[in-house]
Amino acid sequence: MVRILISGYYGFNNIGDESILQAVVDNLRDKLDDIEITVLSRNPDSTARKYGVNSVNRKSARDIVNAVRKCDLLISGGGSLLQDVTSKKSILYYLMIMWAAFFFRKKVFIYSQGIGPILSKINRRLTAVTLRHASGIVVRDETSKEFLTEIGIRGDKIIVTADPVLRIKKAELDLGKDILIREGFSPDPGRMTVGLAIREKKTDSNFVEEICISIRRLIDEYQAQIVLIPFHFSEDMAVIEEIERRLGGGVCCIKHKYLTNEMLSIIGNMDILVGVRLHALIHAAIMDVPMIAISYDPKINSFMHSIDMKAMCSVYDFKSEFFIEEFDKTVSRADSIRAKVRSRIEMLIKKLDNNEELIQELVK
Repeated sequence: MVRILISGYYGFNNIGDESILQAVVDNLRDKLDDIEITVLSRNPDSTARKYGVNSVNRKSARDIVNAVRKCDLLISGGGSLLQDVTSKKSILYYLMIMWAAFFFRKKVFIYSQGIGPILSKINRRLTAVTLRHASGIVVRDETSKEFLTEIGIRGDKIIVTADPVLRIKKAELDLGKDILIREGFSPDPGRMTVGLAIREKKTDSNFVEEICISIRRLIDEYQAQIVLIPFHFSEDMAVIEEIERRLGGGVCCIKHKYLTNEMLSIIGNMDILVGVRLHALIHAAIMDVPMIAISYDPKINSFMHSIDMKAMCSVYDFKSEFFIEEFDKTVSRADSIRAKVRSRIEMLIKKLDNNEELIQELVK
């Protein structure tokens, strides 16, 4: 039996990272025989129950060391673990787990990660030194590879694939319809439904003001039905509730936590998805829903580039009048957008097999 330990941002009720874990676990079980999977998680009981894996507390040094000592292979990823923009300390946490694996002479595999931005010179050096010892490096976009070569990792050691979530299968739409009704949504077949997955920590920002203006225009000019969708529940609910308050109701807010399959189905019931969250956009791509991307991080731009599209703008220069122009274009080109994205997704999914093929070689 091969014992695999997975390190990532798991157990935090972030549907994007939970979708990553679901995809990684499913793919490992599909491609490899006789494996035992353990996941480092903030909520080990929940993670073990959801995914049928062993799980230990990611905050317990003793549990981490024991898990590393017992494993044959450490998988770091997926997601954006090695960056110091959202947190200056988290990158050190993930690097230290890799060094614990090196200490016990375990193999380390970087699984379809998005690398960077890393602003600190010290963090750049530590990342370069650490990844030189990795047994395999797979990143999810060309930007990550370019960054790694810039800090001193040999290009021939790095393989570019895609985000593992892309390999999750489509969900049935009836599941999402039932959830939306329970959340207070009253579907009207004669009106389009627009979903918004907003990421914004400052509820009084100019971006929130412009988003509210945009939503009012969608309701007034297009008679659109609006659904606000939290992807990182603990972070996104504040801004969602602020938007609901400013609009005086008139929108449906998803106010409960849902699993990956349920969220896919919710997104699938949208006619258009406006996304600031990366995995909201990926969910839309899986479910054939035309999307408008608003970037807060290079990973949004990288994903949109990978499907031959562009982010409309960033959260810092978002303006309602430009959004309405983009919305009109998206509605008029919806069918061609679906066809183009579907074609690109099929190509990216084929690349993802590289992860398990490399892992198979390592565990032999």
